[in-house]
Amino acid sequence: MTGPIHRRRLLSIGGGLTFLGAAAPFAAQLAAAGSAAGQTAADYRALVCIYLNGGNDSNNTVLATDTDSYDRYFAARNTGTDPIALLPPGTPPLAIGATSPITRRVAKAGSPEHLGGILPIVPRTPQPIPAGTSATVRTFGLHPVLGPLKTLFDAGRLGVVANVGTLIKPITKAEYQAGTVPFPANLFSHNDQSSTWQAGASEGATVGWGGRLGDMITGMNGANTVFTAMSVAGNAVYLSGNNVIQFQVSPGAQPALKINGSTSLPTGSDLSPARLRDIAQDQTSASLFAADYGTVVNRSMAAANSLNTLFGSAAARAIAVPPPLVNPVTGQSAPNALSDQLYTVARMIAVASSLGLKRQVFFVQIGGWDFHDTQSPDQAVLLATLAGAMSYFDSAMGNVGGLNMRRNVTAFTASDFSRTFTTNADGTDHAWGGHHFVMGGAVKGGDIFGQYPTLGTDRGTFRNPDMAGRALVPTTAVEQYAATMGRWLGVSESGLDTIFPNLKNFPRRDLGFMN
Repeated sequence: MTGPIHRRRLLSIGGGLTFLGAAAPFAAQLAAAGSAAGQTAADYRALVCIYLNGGNDSNNTVLATDTDSYDRYFAARNTGTDPIALLPPGTPPLAIGATSPITRRVAKAGSPEHLGGILPIVPRTPQPIPAGTSATVRTFGLHPVLGPLKTLFDAGRLGVVANVGTLIKPITKAEYQAGTVPFPANLFSHNDQSSTWQAGASEGATVGWGGRLGDMITGMNGANTVFTAMSVAGNAVYLSGNNVIQFQVSPGAQPALKINGSTSLPTGSDLSPARLRDIAQDQTSASLFAADYGTVVNRSMAAANSLNTLFGSAAARAIAVPPPLVNPVTGQSAPNALSDQLYTVARMIAVASSLGLKRQVFFVQIGGWDFHDTQSPDQAVLLATLAGAMSYFDSAMGNVGGLNMRRNVTAFTASDFSRTFTTNADGTDHAWGGHHFVMGGAVKGGDIFGQYPTLGTDRGTFRNPDMAGRALVPTTAVEQYAATMGRWLGVSESGLDTIFPNLKNFPRRDLGFMN
């Protein structure tokens, strides 16, 4: 279509512009900013959600390696033609085609034999011995490709939070099986559990807890509240607030819509940058919604222009470009897509002071974690991607304009759910509770927080109190995990109760992993 484009046409195009995000009434955003105008922040803090879309198998990410736990793990996963059971700590990786003296299998690309043994980690606080485990002390390790995360764990800048999942209130295996305690709807559903992790409700939820955190902190950001909640991975319910509008950017030298030069717009449109501004500034519309939305468009265009300018500044250009990912299966190098997203986050943090920003919430994402088959090589590549990206981001935060910003920025992982303890051929199915990483200089790293569960499915006389069927029953709620970071971000206890209405159901409001 060619020809004149008026305000109504601009509004229809607006939903496709990468910087607009979810629309909320602009008047409400102004009211929220006004009510928080008296707040101040002595320093900068940011929270970065790294979402593993599809449901990561945390059973092969953070492992218990004491004899009792490992024996049950190995028995459950060393099955089928392509088993996914990782080999004991200290096992050297084998060349493709070599035969393992442990499994008697020939190493394939990305097989456990090819990857080598679990990487040992030593938590600073001994984990309790759970019921049903005969070990006298529990030992732990990470997937063989997570060497960069082991380095961060050993350095005290990375922690593990064990057995986290979507919950309404504390629940035991017996209560879950009997249905006597409520639990989230549609467990094991990607869409519903992803939504519940990000927003506290099933698919269809429109406001996420990252956005609600943004509602609480946006007043600290002065005139640039538009940059409070930022996604580098498209629209995310996690960042949708009641008042805050998520600002979406993409990795690249010019992450936001460029309005002072050539602009990429829908095919056939005749919108020049100047015409785009003129239409947005037209206040003659009879529709109050159109007027409000046009104001949002106009403000977002101005913000995008400012951001693009700042991304060309010395502060942003000083952020190191991410190194390539060395594929642990093929040995080939390629760009790390997650590192590229975190590179954009790092540059945004580098220019935050120029914008007067004190608090921000970010969202990045990597997909492909739904391991119904070929799990061993596929997960190895994705975990190497995650480890490389998190290590890069830690390094970038160590030198932001000559300042160590690690204590000011906390990154954490989230995922739909973990996966079944037993396998289906060379993959796994959807489960429930899982283990997650939290990283930053303010993190009490080098430790495991929460109760690491008993491993093993019910068999013979053995009854696992932590596993229903093939899925771990969570002992730590997403609300507890999130509230611990929200408190560090500066949200009050009453604010946390508003954001996380189920938090009052749990005895521990703070998991203790933040300084």
